[in-house]
Amino acid sequence: MTTPIAIRHHRGVAVRPAPRLRRGTGPSASGTFPVRFTSPPPVTPDPPVDAPCTSRARNRPRGAFARIPSDPSCPGAHSPAPSPPQPRRTRVGAVGSERPADDRPRTLPGHAVSRRALLRSAVGIGAGVLVAGMTSLSAPPATRAGVPFLRYAPAPVLPLGRLTVAPSAVGTVDAGTFRVVVAPGSVRVESGGRAVFASPAGAFLASANGRLNWQENTGHFSFTPALTSLQLDQEVRRVEVDDGAVVLTGILAPPVDLGPQSSEIATAAPFDLATTRKFTLRVSTGPHGLELRADVPGAEVVVLRPARGPGEGVHGAGEQFTGFDLTGDDVPIVTREQGVGRGREPLTAAAEATQGAGGSPTTTYAPLPFLATDAMRAFALDTDVVATFDCRPPDRIDIAAWAPGYTTTVYAGAVPKDLLESHTADTGRMRALPEWSGAGAILGLQGGTDAVTAKLAALEDAGAAVTGVWLQDWSGQRTTDFGERLWWNWVLDRDRYPRWDAFVSSLNDRGIKVLTYVNAFLADPAGKPGGTARNLFAEANARGYLVGHPSGGPYLLDQGGFDAALVDLTNPAAVAWFRDVIATEVAGVGADGWMADFGEGLPFDAVLHAGSPAEWHNRWPVAWAELNDAARRQAGRPDALVFFRAAGRGSAAHAPLFWAGDQLVTWDADDGLASALRGMLAGGVSGMALTHSDTGGYTGLSQPVVGVRRARELLLRWAEFSAWGTVMRTHEGNQPDRNAQAYDPDAAVGFAEQTRVFAALADYRRGVVAEAAQTGVPALRHPWIGAPGSPAAARDDQFLFGSGIFVAPAMAPGLTRTTATLPPGDWVHVWTGEQFAGDADVTVDSPLGRPAAFHRSGDPAAEEAARRVRAAVQ
Repeated sequence: MTTPIAIRHHRGVAVRPAPRLRRGTGPSASGTFPVRFTSPPPVTPDPPVDAPCTSRARNRPRGAFARIPSDPSCPGAHSPAPSPPQPRRTRVGAVGSERPADDRPRTLPGHAVSRRALLRSAVGIGAGVLVAGMTSLSAPPATRAGVPFLRYAPAPVLPLGRLTVAPSAVGTVDAGTFRVVVAPGSVRVESGGRAVFASPAGAFLASANGRLNWQENTGHFSFTPALTSLQLDQEVRRVEVDDGAVVLTGILAPPVDLGPQSSEIATAAPFDLATTRKFTLRVSTGPHGLELRADVPGAEVVVLRPARGPGEGVHGAGEQFTGFDLTGDDVPIVTREQGVGRGREPLTAAAEATQGAGGSPTTTYAPLPFLATDAMRAFALDTDVVATFDCRPPDRIDIAAWAPGYTTTVYAGAVPKDLLESHTADTGRMRALPEWSGAGAILGLQGGTDAVTAKLAALEDAGAAVTGVWLQDWSGQRTTDFGERLWWNWVLDRDRYPRWDAFVSSLNDRGIKVLTYVNAFLADPAGKPGGTARNLFAEANARGYLVGHPSGGPYLLDQGGFDAALVDLTNPAAVAWFRDVIATEVAGVGADGWMADFGEGLPFDAVLHAGSPAEWHNRWPVAWAELNDAARRQAGRPDALVFFRAAGRGSAAHAPLFWAGDQLVTWDADDGLASALRGMLAGGVSGMALTHSDTGGYTGLSQPVVGVRRARELLLRWAEFSAWGTVMRTHEGNQPDRNAQAYDPDAAVGFAEQTRVFAALADYRRGVVAEAAQTGVPALRHPWIGAPGSPAAARDDQFLFGSGIFVAPAMAPGLTRTTATLPPGDWVHVWTGEQFAGDADVTVDSPLGRPAAFHRSGDPAAEEAARRVRAAVQ
């Protein structure tokens, strides 16, 4: 089923130095879709219209926030020549219309719901996923400077409908490992002597019809959806057993009495309050949990509404950079750019006001449809469509997916590890990292053969343990308004790196691996100084391998100074061609790994070889990981260290490593160092077992007032954090000359010391990584995983590395002492040997170079690791 959507692209004119963005007009721009409630009318479909969609290649704004992106890459301001139209295989962008009702209009016994009350809840489903077209009566969320997150405003909470049960359906049905208990006003599913799913104090299903209205600006997607019908009340009419499954059937209907029309509702398209829908909920035993299959034929959104108990925290949803407990949040499952600032002021206000690029607390590259709760149960969806987890209601979780049906697997266990093992057994687990990756730091360097050689020598002279160099500019570098970027033509630039083969060979002889960079886009390199051996954009375009634009030709996306197009990963021929490019041009020049960047940027009105963009958008990161996995195997390098920032359901089975994307070169929990830790911990509980971050952060800005640059102290504290983790990799950032660098004379010795700490942990790390690969339990663990309910689990700024090491990294400048909340058990301070009892706050010295790190008393592996760490810094 194709999701009805409408697209509106941000457009503007290049204005320097303060770019302005001309936002779209109409309902999408205002964020509201007023509707008129009427007496139950027949459904009147909206006439199909073309979505307002144009190529943004030539008139997009550039300058201060033209690209506050995700990686250093970009060829100047060259626009590819127009291409002949490509065959249109999928056309998305028309306004959706209501499907015929599956039943004649009918009503359910129920309580009256005032129209004003329904309005005040805005009949919303999810974090902006569905809004019943009404202007919200509450203020939208805003940055601390008061600038509204208009493009990311969550919908108000969806009201809870009434649940009724036909007398003939009441009873208890045993079905092997589980039972379903149906009472006059409730339904629950029990397994192992406990309830793993229960209805709240009302309906456990709802459905709706409507459309999604998307806006996009260089990967910053937002949506303002609108409903045309809504079914909140539920009646269970039959309960049957079918081939070992328990099947509940009945109808969903609108609220019965909406009362007098509110004067606060503006007139617009009619809203259907008559249509009912049939539903089926099929409960069966899956490989590792119970499967709840909900189907509502004719609906476009289905909402499963499991009850949750008082204080039952919820965790996961992928790499979320907000707090670990998502209670109170409405979390969209939409892969997209995370934004710049994400609440840090005044930067976020400026980025959002000028370019819509500020992001919000829930924008992320790697959202995953998985939640675990403090009641030791978890919910995982089997769909890649747009979805939301609304964790704001205190009595339930509203799980909404834009599909007429989907399966939710419910896992149950005694401890969090049980949930993670079961979930990753279904979705796939990450494999152990190559041994060499734990022997020292991977240095992010650039500038060509001579410059890299000099920078590497400075760190080696300082005593650094180095296992690799990551040369992101191997394909050529260009300077843009945003900073130093790359040429997105994945062919070695031998002018920038002369004597490449000898250079790589000499590094390998010294035990140093070479890593490079690739992403899911191609940009035309015509006009590149020195030329290039291959023009991959031209090759792909000639073969019809690029994602198409609705008006014909490739879909050219502005990247902040240049245009690029995605390779169509729904086209098997295009996938085979791109796989060969990566195997021969990337791995084939001696790379032992690479950053596989992006994956979150598929437009919702793109023309694909197969399928619809709405179905593929969240699937794109998975397809990108699959392609890179196949490329490294084709190249004969199955242990190549390839790392991704974007992720979707199933990525972990194909990705050797993740990284936390692009943080600011700041300390804060909005978008700086502290946010990187938050994202890694949330991703870990969601199946991203092996992850790391750009040591030092990535995004710096030189503009007045909002400018940020990396300080030496931040770099060294970030190095401390990275040393106690899976991989230690640096990044020069988008503005290398303004940032403190690891090879600077005043930083090299301190940074080198942390690389030796990292190397000293190699044996301990090997065991932790092996456990992650075998069980799916992450290497870096929120204390909740090891000690749910403990005081330590209430904090988001400390972590367990495996089960035997605990770290409370310094997350603010100027600290000389750190207070840590220890998990249960006895712990020993790594640097002094002082022993502490757990479940308590302890304060220890933490001067630069000596973070608050502890090992578990009586753990031989952790004790040996601590001994080696002390020896490494003497």
